[in-house]
Amino acid sequence: MTGKPSAEEAATLDWLKSSYSSSNEPGDCVEVAISRDTVHVRDSKNARGPRLTVTPTAWADFIMYASLD
Repeated sequence: MTGKPSAEEAATLDWLKSSYSSSNEPGDCVEVAISRDTVHVRDSKNARGPRLTVTPTAWADFIMYASLD
């Protein structure tokens, strides 16, 4: 699902950059913010743009899948 959080929620989100973000291209990052019921994902180059929002369970499943060698 994509969307934007409410103004109140957006003000309280603490965005973290991916540890895989390249230091050679500082604008090319994925940022994640975790709230109580939702994980928000955005492109750092377009912080005001659309966000992918998923449940914490879906995010954990994705991380597990992405971490496989």
